[in-house]
Amino acid sequence: MGNASKDESQNEKLIRLLEDQLAHSNQQNKDLSKQIEALTDQVRHLTKLLYGSKTEKSKYNAPDGQGSLFDDDPAFREPEHTEEQSQQTISYTVVRKVKSKKRNDSLHDGIEVEAIHYHPENTICDCCQGRMIEIGSKIVREEAEFIPAKMMKVQHIEHAYECKGCKVDSSQPAQIKRGKAPQPAIQRSIASPSVLAKVIYDKFAQYLPLYRQVKEWDRYGLNTNDKNLSNWVIRAAHDWLLPVYERMKELMMAKSVLHIDETYGQIINRSDGKSGQANAYNWVFRSVPSQGPIMTLFQSALSRARSVLESFIKGFSGTIVCDGYSAYDKLEGVNFANCWAHVRRYWLKADSKNGRIGVKYCDDLYRLERQFKRLSPSKRRKKRQKYSKPIVEEFLHWVETSPFYGKNALAKAAEYTLNRANGLKLFLNDGRIEMDNNPAENAIRPNVIGRKNWLFSVSEAGAKANAICLSIAETTKSNGVDFYEYIKKLFRDLPNLGIQQNPEILDQYMPWSKTIKEKCSNN
Repeated sequence: MGNASKDESQNEKLIRLLEDQLAHSNQQNKDLSKQIEALTDQVRHLTKLLYGSKTEKSKYNAPDGQGSLFDDDPAFREPEHTEEQSQQTISYTVVRKVKSKKRNDSLHDGIEVEAIHYHPENTICDCCQGRMIEIGSKIVREEAEFIPAKMMKVQHIEHAYECKGCKVDSSQPAQIKRGKAPQPAIQRSIASPSVLAKVIYDKFAQYLPLYRQVKEWDRYGLNTNDKNLSNWVIRAAHDWLLPVYERMKELMMAKSVLHIDETYGQIINRSDGKSGQANAYNWVFRSVPSQGPIMTLFQSALSRARSVLESFIKGFSGTIVCDGYSAYDKLEGVNFANCWAHVRRYWLKADSKNGRIGVKYCDDLYRLERQFKRLSPSKRRKKRQKYSKPIVEEFLHWVETSPFYGKNALAKAAEYTLNRANGLKLFLNDGRIEMDNNPAENAIRPNVIGRKNWLFSVSEAGAKANAICLSIAETTKSNGVDFYEYIKKLFRDLPNLGIQQNPEILDQYMPWSKTIKEKCSNN
């Protein structure tokens, strides 16, 4: 009996051991299955990026046949750097009458016209030898003629005058008057306002790096180098564009709604001791049309830490529309409205039945937004409360009650959505707030394009000058002002106005001021 009991005890231990091993093996199999599922999703996503359509336009048609809304952002990942930005796109079918386009329709109205007349070499009649008379003429073609720019040397000469009568009268002091030339934008420099404006315009509107401008300036007759051009840009930006930039910043911080985004850059000589290969960052801040003239300001920084954001928006109180980056959180007096374009992108990446459901919820919201686009903020808020709010609540309830778990794309989309639920609902309560951060993403696009051309900044001073010039360029564009003519006027006028003693003068030189609109308009 004792041996039998002992054998049973050993068998029970063996059975428990085997059961534990089996449970452990089952758990390992489950873990491996989850890993395989996550890796399969990654392979599917990477394959789609490599070989699939490079667009976020949904292949999942809505009931009314309306496709989806955005350009693709294949570089999207966490943390969220701005690369190729998403942009809302709408397709329309428009029937127009076929209009024959004349060749000279491409030339602007008011352009100078030169007429070249061609007469017969001999106007004597071959038959009777009498003189022939003109009976008509015909324009056989029109051409666009290009006259290359030319370089001029402008000498500023001050003339002095004295009174001869007072000169011979020893009881009178000598009377001398001298003409005074206007102050230059850069002291002891050959660069005139027009040259400075051209250098900056070519770099920040045409995205032409300074080293590539050197040969063009040589063709015009100015012998220079890229170091000279760089110094001109830095000095001109610091002395005359920075005061305008800082005034814009004061006005922007007085508003209550901002769009913010950031993207990386590169600065070779860094003050923090890091390698020039380390990422620096350009932040972009953009106001909204419902609160006055649109302003776009860039801020160069060595990092994308929250301290950069806190320093720039010091004194701001209101709502910031942004993506899901962790720096956009928990600032006193600031609410953060999150971006539905990013949410939609996550569900689009979850290429499945549930992913298509998530995309459809987002598309339904955007379809309503297109209808509300031209309404006043108060009317848009009422429409959102009536039509958009039920969709948002239904969507969030569906995500919260669905069994999405693991590390696959679907679970990531659900987690991203629920973690930002409060920020995603903010647009429903304020008609001034957009439901996505596309305005900031579009505003930062020129910085991304420029980065691909000029690659890096050598110094932090150069990066700061770049940010200032980009700010002026994008703000003038938004307000219908010619960037070149505007900065040329600033370089010509501001050195002679004493703006340090009278900063209120700068309000007359904002891109939306009546005077600037009249003299520097794009129209």
